[in-house]
Amino acid sequence: MATHDSWDLVVVGAGPAGSTAALAALRANPAARVLMLDSARFPRDKVCGDGVAPHALDVLDGLGVDVGELTAGTAPVLDLRLTSPRGVTAQRRFARPASVVPRALLDARLVLAARAAGAQLRRHRVRSLTQVSDGVDIDGEFHARTVIGADGAESVVRRQCGAHGAKPGTTAIALRGYTSAAPWPAAQQQLVMTTAHWPAYAWVFPVGDGTANVGYGELIRTGTPTRAHLTERLHALLPDCPPLTLRGHRLPLSPGRPDVGHGRVLLAGDAASLINPLTGEGIYYAVLSGLLAGQAALTPDPGGHYRRALRNRLGRHLRHTDTLARLTSKPKLVDLATAAARDHQRAFDDLVEIGLGAGGIRLALVMAMLTTLAHHPRAIHP
Repeated sequence: MATHDSWDLVVVGAGPAGSTAALAALRANPAARVLMLDSARFPRDKVCGDGVAPHALDVLDGLGVDVGELTAGTAPVLDLRLTSPRGVTAQRRFARPASVVPRALLDARLVLAARAAGAQLRRHRVRSLTQVSDGVDIDGEFHARTVIGADGAESVVRRQCGAHGAKPGTTAIALRGYTSAAPWPAAQQQLVMTTAHWPAYAWVFPVGDGTANVGYGELIRTGTPTRAHLTERLHALLPDCPPLTLRGHRLPLSPGRPDVGHGRVLLAGDAASLINPLTGEGIYYAVLSGLLAGQAALTPDPGGHYRRALRNRLGRHLRHTDTLARLTSKPKLVDLATAAARDHQRAFDDLVEIGLGAGGIRLALVMAMLTTLAHHPRAIHP
């Protein structure tokens, strides 16, 4: 091993999942040697909706991250306006404000927090992993007791360790851009769904500095949709949207039981296909899985520890979102759920917890939907 640079933990990818993993490992053992590898130089942009739910900030706050500094330059998002596939609208206040933090800021600030905690960062593109008796060799240059792959949807670590990627029919694609000429309310997130190419929706996420993150995404079914098609659908759903410079990305949506690693190689965030299949939300999953992977990394059984911890924290939620994704293959159920959210604050809050946090199907939500259907049977077909 003399030719290798040896570490207790090597984290591949320094985005939210990777930086959180480094922070969690160092919180567990401040003396640990932790290295983050990333091919990019920070700060760097990352294609994303930029939405940061309060649940994600809770995780980071628990690791000692100053969430005020993390969200500096942005403003709280107070309201959510949902428009269902057939035009039912629900507009209510969040139980707790959300945030929209451009990834160029969020990721760079998290990297700084991880480095301040003792992690080192090197610019390096990982190409190969080899699991050996006492850990993992990386590109013949680094040796780690444990590796955490947090290198995104196209994860090299996932392919190298043999973990399963997203199944056919469970990957979405989205385009997003920024506008400083936003004709929408400054403290309101918007989701506009559509029956065309369902499941699909456009979004407006205001940053709070006069700009907004605007985009459109849909599930990939047979062939990958063209940029022209995605751009046309965005402007069809948001007709007041000014021209934008758009960038695209793929979203591997979460199954009920994600494959999160093999041996001493763990996967977190998009690399583990941890993206909410109902909303495309990924930041909360990224920081939570990063937390759990980082806590597990230095234990005698990293893989087993991590799988158990993830199952305890997200298992029920992932099973429920997987079930709901199947049930909502036809948009009528989404129309009904949106109508229930329109009529009942508790139903609205439950839907937010399912879409942005770790919530599940609650009896109260089902009863609210049945009550809405009983009293307004035509309300879901405006």
